[in-house]
Amino acid sequence: MQREQRRAARRSATSRTGGRSPTRRPRACPTRSRDSVSAAVTEPLDPILRYVDEQRARFVDELVTWCRIPSISSSEAHAADMRRSAEHLRERLSRLGATSTAVIDTRLHPAVYAEWIVDPKKPTLLVYGHHDVQPSEPLSEWRSPPFEPAVRDGRLWGRGVVDDKGQVYIHVNAVEAFVRTKGAPPINVKMIVEGEEEIGSVNLDGLLRSHADRLQADFVVVSDTAMFGRGIPSLCVGLRGIAYFDVTVHALSMDAHSGSFGGGIANPANALARMIASLHDESGRITVPGFYDRVRELTAAERAEIASLPFDEREWLASVGGHAAVGERGYSTLERIWTRPTLDVNGLDSGWQGEGSKTIIPARAKAKLSCRLVPDQDPTEIAALVEKHLVAIAPPGCRVEVRYLHGGRPYLAPTEHPVYEIAKRAFSRAFGARTVFIREGGSIPFVRTIADRTGKPCLLMGFGQPDENAHAPNEWLDLENYHLGIKSAVYLYDELSRA
Repeated sequence: MQREQRRAARRSATSRTGGRSPTRRPRACPTRSRDSVSAAVTEPLDPILRYVDEQRARFVDELVTWCRIPSISSSEAHAADMRRSAEHLRERLSRLGATSTAVIDTRLHPAVYAEWIVDPKKPTLLVYGHHDVQPSEPLSEWRSPPFEPAVRDGRLWGRGVVDDKGQVYIHVNAVEAFVRTKGAPPINVKMIVEGEEEIGSVNLDGLLRSHADRLQADFVVVSDTAMFGRGIPSLCVGLRGIAYFDVTVHALSMDAHSGSFGGGIANPANALARMIASLHDESGRITVPGFYDRVRELTAAERAEIASLPFDEREWLASVGGHAAVGERGYSTLERIWTRPTLDVNGLDSGWQGEGSKTIIPARAKAKLSCRLVPDQDPTEIAALVEKHLVAIAPPGCRVEVRYLHGGRPYLAPTEHPVYEIAKRAFSRAFGARTVFIREGGSIPFVRTIADRTGKPCLLMGFGQPDENAHAPNEWLDLENYHLGIKSAVYLYDELSRA
């Protein structure tokens, strides 16, 4: 998931006792044993589930092999690795008897497509994922090499193991289980695995447009999110969108001597600092005119549903070493990080950064800014508003350049659609617990794009954990979740075949 901080919303549900992460379950969601949940309906699936159990170790080994490929989409130096990752996946899907497989080129990195068409009269499910991963720096903070995945404490550690190669392989392994035991999955399955999600899915719209017929489906499932906590199966029903910018404040043609020029010319670093400080008022609201015009407010029922979740703010803060929860006045922490828009500084660069001192007035100052967006905000509109405002507040002697890099629209699921009850049953059959609806603070551009293009519901059925370090050093995948995730996919395909 270009997910940045989105899993932090659920970190409070997790503790680190004994190297595992047991989580309190919601009081409103009593658990049941897996046998009691599924005894009446699992008998036809017994051979498939048994196969999943028997192949458990190999399924981990297969994932380790794929995750050794450093498919970092943001680095030109890894373009060959992106190709190698795509070919590796296509080869595996081909071995599973797919009726069609292809590596689809884009202007940057390739996507992978496969399909198993068993009967045109049966439902068709489109599975989405991505095979590109985040950069691994800082390498010094990893406990083991990021592209040499290692098993420790019931977890697989390495870059991409959960975001998103592990979650892609959950569906690949479920298809394999059906193919090896029944000859084919019980429904038509299509997979599209892109290679640019971590850089904003910049060529996704064109890919979907040029392959619209091939990607037709009755349902879409995305496994690129996390559960609310360990043992709590969770369907994500809302994602924030994103707008990302480079901002540069220019003042001079070269760095100047701070003794000869200081106090007499504009300092772009000072100017940028003042501009950034003015972007929020004392209540935490963003000061860009028009920024909130399209924000859809939560209903009383939605606020009550969010408040019912077992969120421990202190644990959430402790998971990142935070000291206090802050944000827009009048909203809870979960509401702020799931359902309210943001404007954040992601990086700053100006002046001398080397060892010791160098007394200069820098010629320019740069910032990377991102806005998380909520229904019904549009990233291109927000980009225009932010640029107009930053140009307007530039101090005398400074020129502001704003470059809009990429964006994605927010998504809110139509939870009244029957497929959400089907997915809840499938999730609960695997995990033996009642499934809850949650939201995510992060962004998956594909979701809104495919939902708008096809008009079909998009299930966000993730198997990560809140503190899995998806974009940080020491990313990890809970191997029990990986195993139960495969069974969840088996149950989902079965439920859809009988819907």
